[in-house]
Amino acid sequence: MEDWAYTEKVKDHFMNPRNVLKDDPAGYDGRGQTGNVKCGDQMLVVLKIDRAKGVITDCKWKTYGCARAIASTSMMSEMVKGLPLDQAYHLTPKDITRELGSLPEHKVHCSVLGDKALRAAIDDYYERNGMQDKVEREAARLICQCMNVTDEEIEHAVLEGARTYYELQERTKIGTVCGQCKDAATDLLKEYLRRHFDIKSE
Repeated sequence: MEDWAYTEKVKDHFMNPRNVLKDDPAGYDGRGQTGNVKCGDQMLVVLKIDRAKGVITDCKWKTYGCARAIASTSMMSEMVKGLPLDQAYHLTPKDITRELGSLPEHKVHCSVLGDKALRAAIDDYYERNGMQDKVEREAARLICQCMNVTDEEIEHAVLEGARTYYELQERTKIGTVCGQCKDAATDLLKEYLRRHFDIKSE
């Protein structure tokens, strides 16, 4: 049997996940669902919110994801309790991974699922309560027209291990026709490496 490759905190949150949804999600103030088709994960996050204070009072979740997604979302559900909505909205995978004591770089994409479902749940709450101006959804931006590759697909590739432009090409086929998107793709690669891993690429 292979040694456990993760921290004790990751193991604890996987073996004893906190705040798993067991009741009807309809009774909550915000609901968000997302999925990563590439690794087959799906995530549902529901929230209870103190409307007067704009603070999350409870966070429950359910996933069909991997062990890392379970541990990451369990940790996230603990982190957001008591947080103002604006602060919880901008929680990042890096914040969650830091609290877990790190994940292997090629597994950080698993922590993205929870924070995206969290933002979707907060957006749902905003829309239900006439606060659409607070929603920060951004449509996927097409970077490579020839191969129909978006900025979201580039981000997923980076989270799943791409560190160079050529590795990005292997995962997405970006720039393999006319190559005019190379500069834009390289700039995004650098941005996502810095944002998620604090890596500065030349």
